[in-house]
Formats: sequence, structure tokens, C-alpha cells
Amino acid sequence: MKTPSLAMLFAACLLFASPLAFAAEAGGKDAGKESKGDDYAKLPAFPADRTVHQQTTIDGRSLSYDATVGSLPVLDEKGKTIADVMFVAYTVPGKDRPVTFALNGGPGASSVYLNLGALGPKRVQFGAEGNSPSDPATPRDNPGSWLDFTDLVFIDPVGTGFSRARVPEDEAKKKFYSTGADIEYLSRIVYDWLVKNDRLLSRKYLVGESYGGFRGPRITHFLQTRLGVAMNGLVLVSPYLDPGADDNGDLSPLPWMLTLPSIAAANLERHGKLTDTAMADVVAYTRGDYVTDLLKGRSDPHAVERIVKRVTDLSGLDAEFVRRSGGRLETQAYLREVFRDEGKLGSRYDSNVTAWDPFPFAPAQRTNDPILDGIIAPTTTAMVDFITHTVGWKYSGRYNALSYEVNKAWERGDEMDKGSVQQLRQSVAIDSKLQVLIAHGWGDLSCPFMASVLIVDQMPVMGDPNRVRVAEYPGGHMFYSRGDSQASLRRDVMKLYAAH
Repeated sequence: MKTPSLAMLFAACLLFASPLAFAAEAGGKDAGKESKGDDYAKLPAFPADRTVHQQTTIDGRSLSYDATVGSLPVLDEKGKTIADVMFVAYTVPGKDRPVTFALNGGPGASSVYLNLGALGPKRVQFGAEGNSPSDPATPRDNPGSWLDFTDLVFIDPVGTGFSRARVPEDEAKKKFYSTGADIEYLSRIVYDWLVKNDRLLSRKYLVGESYGGFRGPRITHFLQTRLGVAMNGLVLVSPYLDPGADDNGDLSPLPWMLTLPSIAAANLERHGKLTDTAMADVVAYTRGDYVTDLLKGRSDPHAVERIVKRVTDLSGLDAEFVRRSGGRLETQAYLREVFRDEGKLGSRYDSNVTAWDPFPFAPAQRTNDPILDGIIAPTTTAMVDFITHTVGWKYSGRYNALSYEVNKAWERGDEMDKGSVQQLRQSVAIDSKLQVLIAHGWGDLSCPFMASVLIVDQMPVMGDPNRVRVAEYPGGHMFYSRGDSQASLRRDVMKLYAAH
């Protein structure tokens, strides 16, 4: 069993043709050939960087800051500009301010989710049960912002946000849409921003969500060893660290171990019983009797019965459904079954966030994920209005909060399957002061917390065992959409920043 990642879900979604493809189609085969190279080179220049002064309230105190929308070029080995990368930076005047760089994932996601959801000075509510795509996308002061203790730079990779390639699509795939190329140019963007803004001597931190969490250790290691820039800390939010961990569910117990605790967490939450103690018991069963009985298989005729009984209790599902699955709960089947009587689907990103199932009698789910589709409108509306109206960075291109085109074009090869655990270990080994916080929502089935728990438990200690730790909070992939969980994350991150 291979649990679909966010990247895999993107690939399965409806895809949109690019504007250039439409142009080639309209003009015929020859017109497309003639314009293919020149059209990209002749794209109008991005506007100059633009800054406005704003205020927000954090922890009961008013904070004045500068909001800057700008861009940095990506150059090839000959010095030719092959892409323009847009960023949004929030800075507060003062000495010795740290700076934090933020990236989301996908591949194909802009940084809007961390910006307007988790740590920027303003937030728009999205991703929780009851949120609607047509609710007013009005930014409010963000009580969970990190801006009072660090400057923030949100980077939109090529093909996301307004960031764009200046080369034809086949060349863009080679230069930007693969693991190695992605890490190299994004690391250079971090370096170039530091140089451009005279911030090389600042304390430096990196935060990545989902596939951005995959990027985090690799960018940190590349900066350390290739560009000569050391991060002080790394925060990985719902990271996708080891894509190969959930392979071969016919033989390996690991895929079922990763998801059972998150399914149990969702059930506990539905009954108002989600606590640290309850989850400790779930984790203990998962890495103890559950995995032992899975490995016994038919060698112990009573093993399946023990699994079915306990998994039924933990999941809240019908015992016959659990029995038919052998206590191995495939994620998409579970998300349909748990709310089937209500005619709804649960989200892979937080199974207690639901939407109506438009095809309830189909043998398999025929609609996209409830959260994934529901967050595009509010985040796009709010960010485009902020960039073009509030800041006045006037650009008329399409803004991609989630780019299915980029995701479809992404080169998924051996390097992606290797994950980022090797680079995480190496970065921590190189720098004995590097601090790492891996933050998860208990109910996330796309990047389940149990994977990170097992990954960290298998790492050598390398000094202080608290230098690399996993923290879990109520909620799902975007657990910060819940105020209490966002506040807990903020407190844990402040401790990390205080440590180095």
C-alpha cells in the first residue's frame, strides 16, 4: 500500500493547460514552434520591489512593520535570467533581529498557507471544519504570528504564486521541477535575499510545511556545505520526510503503523477524549502489540482477531469493515467509511474536516479532497488583493496558490524517494548547535506524525536529545487553523529560537 502524498493527490486532480499551450493551439503547430523560445524571453519585467508600512497586534502588543513584495532572478551558468521568484517579506526595524525563510510544499504550492494561516502578521481563516470557500477572505491580525521575535520571508517557488520560468516548459522541467534542481535554486534564493538585504550576519531560520518539510533539511544541508550559510534552527511543519516509508503494505507493517495513530486521534477527538495520555497509549499499542500481531500473520490464528478488536475500538468504525480490512485501514477507504451515514467525506489532511460526497454510490471516491479544494479560493483572493492592492505591486499574471501544472510536470525519481532524513541527520551532525522542531497535527493522514516519531527515534542522539524533537497538536495537516494549536506551536517555536 502506498499512501498518496500531497504531491500524488495533486497529480490525480484536474489539470489546466498553460497559457502558452492555449496560444500554440490557437495559432496552429507552426505558430507554437516559432514563439516557443521567444515568448518566455519577452515576458514583461516584474514591478520593482515595493514596501508599505503596517501594524498588527501580537500577544496584546501593537507592532509596526514593513511589508515588502519583491522578486529575485534565477540565473543560469551564463548569467542569463531563467526565472523570476517572488517573495513577501515582513521586517521590523531594530538590531539583531533573526530572519526566517518559509516555504510550503506540493510540489506546486505557494507559501500563502504559512503566510496567511500560520505565522505571518495577518491571517485568513481556512482549513477547519465549517470554513467555506466563499466566506469573506478578510485578513485579520494574527495572534499566532512569529513577527514579534523574527523577520519573515515567504518564498514562492517557480510556477507558484506569481513566480515564473523564463524558459520553455521542457527546459523548466530540468531547471526547476525536480528534487535536485529545486533545492539548488531555492537555496540560492535564500542566499541572494540575505546578500541583497545585508542580512548575512543575522541569525537565520528555515520553516517548511509538507513537501516544504522535505525541502527543509536538504536546503539547510546545501546552504551549510555549498553556499556557506548556516541555519540556527529548522522548523518542519507536517513534513513529508520519507516518501518510501509507506511502501509495500502487503508485507511491511510500517504503512499501517503510520496511519493508525492518526485515525485513533480523530476518533478520540470526535468523542472529546483527545489527550496526551490517550495518545501515548495509542502510540504504545501501535509500536508494540499491533506491529507484533501484524508480523505474525497466519502463524498465529488469533492475531487477526486481536487486531480487529483493538482497531475497532480505536477507530470507532464498524467491526465488520475492520474485519474485512484485516485491521489494516487504507486511508481513502477509511475517509469514506467514517462519515458514510452522513453522506460526507473526511479530508486526508484532517479527517474531522468534512464535505458532502457528490458521488456517494460510486465504488471509489470521485471528488478531490475536501480541504485541498476548499482552501484555494480564500487564500488566492486574500493574497492577490494584498499584493496588488494593499502593497501596490501591480502584476496581472495568474496567481497559483496551488499549481496542478507544476505538480504534473514534477520529475519523481529515485532522489525524491530517498527522502530527506539523510540530510537531516547530516545537518544536525555538522552543527552541534542546530535546533530542529518537527511539528504535526495528530489527525493528519497525508503526512502522519507517527512517521516523524519513528524517524527521530532511530536517529543517533548527537549531544542534547532535545535538539531534534517531535511535537504534536490537535488538528490535522494545517493544525494551525485551530487557535489553541497555533498558540502552542508559537510557544514551542519561541523556545527553539531562544536556544540558539
